[in-house]
Amino acid sequence: MIDVAAVTRVFVARMAGLSVFGPDGESIGRVRDVVAGLSARRQPPRVLGLVVELPTRRRIFVPMLRVTRIEAGAVTLTTGSVNLRHFHKRPNELLVLGQLLDARVVAEDASAVLIDAALEQTRTRDWRLAKLAVRERTGRLGRRGPTKVLDWDQVTGLDFAQVTSKPQGVQQLLAMFDTMRAVDVASTLHELPNKRRYEVAEALDDDRLADVVEELPEDDQKDLLGYLDDQRAADVLEAMNPDDAADLLTELSEVDKNRLLEMMKPEESAPVKRLLAYSSDTAGGLMTPEPVVVTPDATIAEALAMARNPDLPIAVASAVFVCRPPTATPTGPYLGCVHLQRMLREPPSTLVAGALDTDLATLPPDAPLAELTRYFAAYNLVCGPVLDDQEHLIGAVTVDDLLDHLLPGGWRTSGLPDQEQNQPTTREAR
Repeated sequence: MIDVAAVTRVFVARMAGLSVFGPDGESIGRVRDVVAGLSARRQPPRVLGLVVELPTRRRIFVPMLRVTRIEAGAVTLTTGSVNLRHFHKRPNELLVLGQLLDARVVAEDASAVLIDAALEQTRTRDWRLAKLAVRERTGRLGRRGPTKVLDWDQVTGLDFAQVTSKPQGVQQLLAMFDTMRAVDVASTLHELPNKRRYEVAEALDDDRLADVVEELPEDDQKDLLGYLDDQRAADVLEAMNPDDAADLLTELSEVDKNRLLEMMKPEESAPVKRLLAYSSDTAGGLMTPEPVVVTPDATIAEALAMARNPDLPIAVASAVFVCRPPTATPTGPYLGCVHLQRMLREPPSTLVAGALDTDLATLPPDAPLAELTRYFAAYNLVCGPVLDDQEHLIGAVTVDDLLDHLLPGGWRTSGLPDQEQNQPTTREAR
């Protein structure tokens, strides 16, 4: 346990993701970054506070004066109010995780990479970035140089212009992102400066970047896709769920949309093009064209094996649809569905044809949002089948896709309403 009443040292990278609790033990959120104030003098920057992400994914600023204890798995705050306004970095501030780590520096006359920074409390109870952990760059492929912890003034080549304009590595950020859900990575990227966001995007592989892009707000999606070269953008679109890729392409100009569709592989662009034929606020526009589909002679064990696919969204895996061949959408004649709970109650060798729900109402592709809302509320479902005029399954709508369109724009990055009263004029006042 680290009691901040005494002079202490805490490394920033170890604070990422720590739970934040109030004085009565109530959960507040998680640490996402540390804010430091820049100074023209060669003295360690003062640590102003923490960026804390609330359960609503809103990010707020918590002054260091509010922090009373930092333990291995948690940060505890003092009594007193915390401003719930959305955090915005000010011009003379630095995000330690988002901007400082992985910067190239000079340490003891050798080229190095900054891999961590330590917060230390002074006698005046201020916190400063007094120590920097650096790793020497050996120039040998696959080999790492020695790691050293140095005083701030022993490291040169690091200034505000560098961390906001020159390219940096992203290894520390990638290591942190590796243990985070895609939605949390997207939330972090949204708060990073554009330069840093682009560096991370370049370093992520196509599949991981696609997962993250699906969780970003629309403006960030378009910005990131526009930054990537056309072939990389097409590759990322291929790796995205077809319904998410269609939603993103809808936001682009006709010229850009058609160019990227042409660059995608035909087998990847075909389901996206089918979705683009429908209005985005209908069942056809919201549906995924890749639900779980089996033929009536499949066994419960085979259907469960398909539902266990870890790449399937949870809502999509909640039901298996039974159709005559072909099983790719648009399928053969639709026969019914088998819900996941029903499959768990049946012997594995039972045929899915013997466990069909044939009474469940289906959705037409032109069903509007109001009809979809009533459908999910009436049947208590998280996934519903969409059929064409010939009773062929063409996709499935999930409740999470419906919620994406029912919630107000910008919901991914907004949470509680801004608190307009008693606006502070300084970070300390907050």
